[in-house]
Amino acid sequence: MTETTQSRTEIIRTLNDALRQGNDPNGRVLVTQGVLAAGEAFVKDVVQAVQAFHTFGPDNDPYGEHDFGTFTVDGRTIFFKIDYYDRALAGGSPDPADPLVTTRVLTIMLAEEY
Repeated sequence: MTETTQSRTEIIRTLNDALRQGNDPNGRVLVTQGVLAAGEAFVKDVVQAVQAFHTFGPDNDPYGEHDFGTFTVDGRTIFFKIDYYDRALAGGSPDPADPLVTTRVLTIMLAEEY
C-alpha cells in the first residue's frame, strides 16, 4: 500500500464521517419517532451531537468504520448507526467502499427504541 492509497476501512470510515457530518448528498438520514416526539430543539441538539461525535473506540467501533455511536442528550441515551444499501435501497450494498453502488443510511434513535 502506498502513502496515497487508502485501505478499504479508511475509505468506508471517510464516507461514513461525511454522511454523519452532513456532507453526503446521496446518503439518507432517518430520525426515529421517539427522537422526533421529544421536540424540535431536542432533535437539533441530537443531530448536532451526531455530527460532532468523535468518541470512537474498540467498544463502539471494533472495525474502525465509524458506523455506530452512543451518547447522551438531556439525560436520554442516543444511538446512531450507519447501514449500507444498494443504490435502489432494495438490499445490501455490494461494496460499501464504493459510493457509486452504495447508499448510506444513518439512523438516529433513542436507545430504548433499539
